[in-house]
Amino acid sequence: MNRLLRLARIFAVGLRFGLHEFVPRLSRNAFVRFFARRKDEPRAQRLREALETLGPIYVKFGQVLSTRRDLLPLDIADELARLQDRVPPFDSELAVAEVERSLGKPVEALFSTFEKTPVASASIAQVHLARLHDGTEVAVKVLRPGVEAAIARDLALLETAAGLAERLLIDGRRLRPREVVAEFARHLDEELDLMREAANASQLGRNFAGSALLLVPAVYWDFCAQRVMVMERMHGTPISQVQVLRDKGIDIPALARAGVEIFFTQVFRHGFFHADMHPGNILVADDGRYIALDFGIMGTLTEVDKSYLAQNFLAFFNRDYRRVAQAHLDAGWVPAATRIDEFEAAIRAVCEPIFARPLKEIYFGKLLLRLFQTSRRFNVEVQPQLVMLQKTLLNIEGLGRELDPDLDLWQTAKPFLERWMREQVGWRGLVRTIRHEAPFWAATLPQLPRLVHRALAEDRLGAVQLALERLALQNARRNRLLTAIVVVLSVAVLLLAIFGAR
Repeated sequence: MNRLLRLARIFAVGLRFGLHEFVPRLSRNAFVRFFARRKDEPRAQRLREALETLGPIYVKFGQVLSTRRDLLPLDIADELARLQDRVPPFDSELAVAEVERSLGKPVEALFSTFEKTPVASASIAQVHLARLHDGTEVAVKVLRPGVEAAIARDLALLETAAGLAERLLIDGRRLRPREVVAEFARHLDEELDLMREAANASQLGRNFAGSALLLVPAVYWDFCAQRVMVMERMHGTPISQVQVLRDKGIDIPALARAGVEIFFTQVFRHGFFHADMHPGNILVADDGRYIALDFGIMGTLTEVDKSYLAQNFLAFFNRDYRRVAQAHLDAGWVPAATRIDEFEAAIRAVCEPIFARPLKEIYFGKLLLRLFQTSRRFNVEVQPQLVMLQKTLLNIEGLGRELDPDLDLWQTAKPFLERWMREQVGWRGLVRTIRHEAPFWAATLPQLPRLVHRALAEDRLGAVQLALERLALQNARRNRLLTAIVVVLSVAVLLLAIFGAR
């Protein structure tokens, strides 16, 4: 019942903000037109305000859409961009109360100054600037009151919709919507725990320590809790202010290439990547380095995932569509009975037109749509663990298109991937694996005799002993047979020698 009420509320909010005009069938319905409101205000403004009214998950949806100016009308893209860091803030007194409750001290004892007006406000939290008593400038992130309950309601609705889609849609099971929602829920759960976000920031900072490409704010652990996080204040220009960056002498094409390298470094070298890279979370330092913010949603990849993706990317870059098709078969993502030549031809038809073109002529949204149609034809299963990576790739495309429409994404990424693959499968990869496994071997090898003795002593069913006895029996039989053969040959040689001498 609660979920039905939530659906009814979503429909009511849509009518209240006059969103029926986005759905042609509804816009022609007399009943809907009669109850719709606010039809005279700009459609983009109404859409943004409706998403803000519906809650955090819908705001995040708007954030993702705002990066896709190639797919949206400019008025809507510009208005949705306001969702990135200009969501209406909550009462600053509530923020102060949460800081004091979480950290157990009055705000005056924690900070020498604390700015009541937030510097940024997003769907899940808002940020206040402050200064520690030693003079260090910091940013204080505080969760919105009641945000956990609001997200739980919307996730329950998404789970219901995913279950219905899995049962009712033709492609429901193949698309695995419940697993996709579960993956999204897991990331949201992590975003609601600021201690996890602080740990994510710390890990990303270690990964890029000393980097000439990316800066990550330091975390002040003594001032962190589940609903409050204090980190180093970073000074920079929002990456969306391209003209300001040009005026500061920033090389915009180089900045775009650096963004691609940062993305592939996170994905393939570290297997740990920022999965919420919309422009509101990125600043640019005066020296041209990226500054990452907001580490609530991070993606991880296993070694198997990284290897599979790298092989596919390189195969795409080299237009080796047979290898792409074979990789899908080897990973079990398509049925084993799939004809590889037909799958190869379908992939070629989708991907061949996109090569040798600058980024401004490559539309990943359309490419993904065609790949989706191809995957449906060949029953390719959706991989939930890669959903966040796909979302991040779309964000990277939108960002790259804003910075440098002439960026050749393929040529920028290809040398990096080739270098990474050489490191994985060449002698460097072997040396790194040995270095990584050596402590395990050193600890395990001396224990092998004891472990074998224990296995034999605890072999209650006698399986190990029986196997050893069988092996000994086989060896004995083999030895007896070998002895017999030697004896026979010896006798034969002796007889030949005797009769030959006669």
